[in-house]
Amino acid sequence: MRSSSFLVAAALLLSLPAHAQPSKGWAPVSNTALAQDYARRGEHEKVVFLFEKLPLEEQTSLATFPVYIASLQALKRYKDAEKLTKKAIKLRPEDATLGVTLGGAYLAAGDKPAAEKQWQKVLAQLTPTQVQPVAAEFSRRELPEWAERTYLRGRALAKNDTEYAPQLIQLYTQSQDQPKVLAETLRLIAQDDKQLPYVRNMLQNALHEEKDFDALEKQLITAIQEHPDQAAYSELLLWLQVQRHDFGGALMQARALDRRSRSEGVRVMELASIAQQNKDYETAIEGFSYVAKEYRNGPYYNGARQRLLQAREAQVRETYPVDVAKVRALVTEYDQLLAELGRTPDTAPVIRNLANLYAFQLNDRARAMTLLQEVIDMPRASDEVVDEAKVTQGDLYILKGEPWEATLLYSQVEKSHKDSPLGYEAKLRNARLSYYAGDFKLAQSHLDILKEATTREIANDAMQLSLLIQDNTVEDTLGLGLKAYAAVEQLVFQNKIPEAIKGLDALLERFPGHSLADDTYYLKAQLQRRTGDFPGAIATLERITSNPKTDVLSDDALFLLARIQEEDVKDKGKAQELYNQVITKFPGSIYVAEARKRFRKLRGDGVQ
Repeated sequence: MRSSSFLVAAALLLSLPAHAQPSKGWAPVSNTALAQDYARRGEHEKVVFLFEKLPLEEQTSLATFPVYIASLQALKRYKDAEKLTKKAIKLRPEDATLGVTLGGAYLAAGDKPAAEKQWQKVLAQLTPTQVQPVAAEFSRRELPEWAERTYLRGRALAKNDTEYAPQLIQLYTQSQDQPKVLAETLRLIAQDDKQLPYVRNMLQNALHEEKDFDALEKQLITAIQEHPDQAAYSELLLWLQVQRHDFGGALMQARALDRRSRSEGVRVMELASIAQQNKDYETAIEGFSYVAKEYRNGPYYNGARQRLLQAREAQVRETYPVDVAKVRALVTEYDQLLAELGRTPDTAPVIRNLANLYAFQLNDRARAMTLLQEVIDMPRASDEVVDEAKVTQGDLYILKGEPWEATLLYSQVEKSHKDSPLGYEAKLRNARLSYYAGDFKLAQSHLDILKEATTREIANDAMQLSLLIQDNTVEDTLGLGLKAYAAVEQLVFQNKIPEAIKGLDALLERFPGHSLADDTYYLKAQLQRRTGDFPGAIATLERITSNPKTDVLSDDALFLLARIQEEDVKDKGKAQELYNQVITKFPGSIYVAEARKRFRKLRGDGVQ
C-alpha cells in the first residue's frame, strides 16, 4: 500500500502548473512561491507537503512561517503548529510576535487558558522596541483587548501617561469604546496642546450619539473648572459647542480665550461670524457688540461695528412680519456709522448694505440706486465691493421689471470674477432670470456649470433649482405649471407678497394634482409667515405634513412648522413635540442637528 506522502507527492506533481512541469531545460518554481499559490486556493495539504521538506531555517523564515502555520492549523494539526512555533522562537528569540503566534496556536486548538497564559508571558517580557509589532500582531488577529494591554504595558515601560495615545485612541474608536476615547483624548491634550487638531479629528470620527457629546461636554467643563490655566480644554469645548450649534455657550469660551491670549477680540469675531452664518443672530449680535465695546482701539473695532449692523439687519429681515420702524432705525444706525467712520473704500460695504435696505425693505429704489452708484464710482474701492454693488444694481433692475439691464450687469460680474464665488453668484442670478422668463433650457445650461461650483451654498442652490426644473418638466413637457410657479417666484423676489400668494392660489386651482403642489404649499406657507398670518401658515404646512404621499418636502414642512410654533406663536410645548418628530421621523434630514439643539433648549437642558 502506498504511503499518503507518496499519494500527495503524485497528486502534487500532476497538479503543477504547465510552466512548472518537468521538461527539458526546466527551471523549477520556488517551493515558497508555489506553496503560497496553493495557500491562496485553500489547498493546504499541498502547502504542508512542500514546506515540511524545507530546512528549519527556511520553514521559520518571515516569508514561509505565517503561511506554513496557517495551513497546519487549517488541517487541525495543532501540535505540529505548536512545535514549529516553538522552534521558530528558539531561532529568533528577539521576535516577540512569535510568542503571540504560539498563543494563537493554543487558542486554535481550543485551549484558551494556555493561550492567555502565553500572551501574559509575552507582555511580561516585553521591551519598548517590541510594543508596536506585538500590538500590531494582536490587532491582525482581531484581539483588540490584547492590543490595548500591549500599549498600556508599553506606556508603563515608558513611564509616560500619554505614550501610545494616538494608537489607543484609534483602537478605542474602532471598538466604539467612547468613555476610553474621551479619557485618552483629554489626557493627551492636557499634556500637549499641539495635539488639538488630531484630537478634534479623532473625536469627529468617534462621537455620533448625543449621549457621547453630553459626556464630553461635562468632562470638559469639569476639567476647565479644575485646571483654568490649561487653555486646551477651553479650545476643545469651544470646538464641541460649535459642532453642536451651541453658539451661546461657544461665545463664553471664545471670550475667555480672547482674554487669556490677549488677541483683542479675534476669537469672538470668528465665533460671532459662524453664529451669524447659522442664523443665530442673538449670539452674533452679542459677540460683535462685545468686541465693539471692549476693544474700541483694537484692530477689529470697525469690522465689529459693521458686522453688528449686518447681524441686526438680518435679524430684522427674518423676524416676521418685518417691522418697518426697526428698518428705519437700522438706516439711522448705518448713517451714524458712516458719519463716524467716513465714506471710504473701507466703508463701501456699509453703503451697499444701506442700499439693500432702501431697495428691498423701504421700496425706495431711487435712493438705493444712488448709493450703489456711489460705491461703483468710489476711487480705490476694491473690485470685489464694486462688483457686489453691480450685482445689487442688477437686482434693482429686476425689481423695476428691466431684466435685460440686469443680465448685462450680471454678465459683467461673471466675466470679471470667473471661477470665484462672486462670479458664481452672478451666474446663478442669470440662471434665475432665465428661469423667471420660462426659458428652462437656458437656465439649465447655467445650472449645470454651477452644480460643480466650489462654493457649497451656490452649488446646492443650483442643484435645487435644477431638480425643480427636471422634476416638473417630465410629465408637463411644456412646463406650463412651472412657468406659473416661476412667475410667482419673481413676484416674491420683487417683494410683491400679496400678489405672489394670489398667484400660488391660482396655480393650485389651475393645475390640481400637479407635481408642484407641495412646493406651492410650502412657498405659500413661507409667504404667509412673512405677512404675519401664522394660523394660515400652519394650516398650509399641515397640508404637506398630513399627506402620506408627500415625501421630498415633509421634513422641510415639519421643521418650519416647529419654528413657527417656537418663534412666532410661542407655543414651546407644541414646538418641542414637532422638533422631536423631525428627529425621529427623518433621522437623515439636514434639519436633525438644529432640531435636536432646539428640542434640548426647549426641554431645559441648558443649551444656550
